[in-house]
Amino acid sequence: MVRNDHHYYGKETEAALRNFPFSVPLVHHELIRGIVLIKRSAARAALAVKLLDPPRAQAIVRASEEALAGKLDDQFVIPSFQGGAGTSIHMNVNEVLAARGTELLSRGKSSRKIIIHPNDHVNICQSTNDVVPSALKIAALHETDKVLRSADLAVAALEKKAREFGKIKKLGRTHLQDAVPVTLGAEFMAYAELIKRDRRRIADVIPYFYELNLGGSAVGNGVNVSPRFKAALYRDLRKSLKLPFRPAKDLASQTMSATDFCALSSAFVMLTLDLSKIANDLRLLSSGPRGGIGEIKIAPLQAGSSIMPGKVNPVLLEALNQLHFFVMGNDLAIREATQAAQLELSVMTPIIADRLLASAALIAEVVTQAAQRCFSLIKADSKRCEELLERSTAYATSLAPRLGYDVVASLVHEAIARNLSFKELLLEKKILTPADIKKLFH
Repeated sequence: MVRNDHHYYGKETEAALRNFPFSVPLVHHELIRGIVLIKRSAARAALAVKLLDPPRAQAIVRASEEALAGKLDDQFVIPSFQGGAGTSIHMNVNEVLAARGTELLSRGKSSRKIIIHPNDHVNICQSTNDVVPSALKIAALHETDKVLRSADLAVAALEKKAREFGKIKKLGRTHLQDAVPVTLGAEFMAYAELIKRDRRRIADVIPYFYELNLGGSAVGNGVNVSPRFKAALYRDLRKSLKLPFRPAKDLASQTMSATDFCALSSAFVMLTLDLSKIANDLRLLSSGPRGGIGEIKIAPLQAGSSIMPGKVNPVLLEALNQLHFFVMGNDLAIREATQAAQLELSVMTPIIADRLLASAALIAEVVTQAAQRCFSLIKADSKRCEELLERSTAYATSLAPRLGYDVVASLVHEAIARNLSFKELLLEKKILTPADIKKLFH
């Protein structure tokens, strides 16, 4: 178990590397961190209830803290795509901490070496089936906090623009056709509110992630787990992570089902769906600059073409669209992996963990970038907004209560056919006076 010339990990990790020699990224760092945090708390708990002797427990804690500090990152080598419900990931961590802990105990000592065993000591009173899902909840909470912070940045940027654009009147559109007058500020405030609602949906899922199946062991019935150890483990997790972790009411239910992860993934989809809708709108409103709508201007971040000089593309808005496609695809994988559970165990945990954490990480990065380098740099073309509004038939709806729907509809068709603004037609036909029109259009 002690480190050889190349690594700390042992035979189980090596077997996994032979079985899963896949060209995919390694297991997400945050999941490894979650497992190590549990191992550290488990060693302290086992020491507290006298299931581990002080030298072994303290060495496991020291090895865990080295891992949390990034000193053992090169030892966690399992690919993210694998079978076995996460046993390979779990044993990789157990073996590394056991070997490093043994090494720490043996340094400078002439007495007989004290061996730390990956299963008997590092994994005492634990199973892959309660450790890995619980570690994923810890990891997901950490990554979700980044998602929420990125959403806050987007809301702040959009609200600032809403205030800045508050008095700019423009044409509102439905079905991409002229509708009624709105303000540019109202559009941006609505975008901010969408993201606020999505943020609340994500936050509403978080309490479920404080309920763990730790202590449930293999199938949730607590086989080989000391009740005193379980209580001490939760106390240490709450104290060390400052989060209100507690055992689920029914540990077996949390061992056999991964729907909590589906709920978070679905909330991520709602956020990226609204962000993609906002990106679609902003791409339309900034289209042009001469041949499109052109009511807003997106910051020119980079050349938009290798052949068309001066062309600028809305690259971060397109990234938001693709973020939604990415997260939606991950959500489908997570749902399918969740429904593929059998009897007492949700066996497809590795892909659930990989895709959920990949979604969270990318959302946080892309949304932060969009908020800082796109939303906050948008400028309004108030003259273009006024021009399109004045040329439209948007004010017709306001006249319908006075003249009736059918009369106003015929006026709209006539204005379009004769290429007149609605205002020009009303004046020509002396339907309204200039003073009436000014009041109406205000």
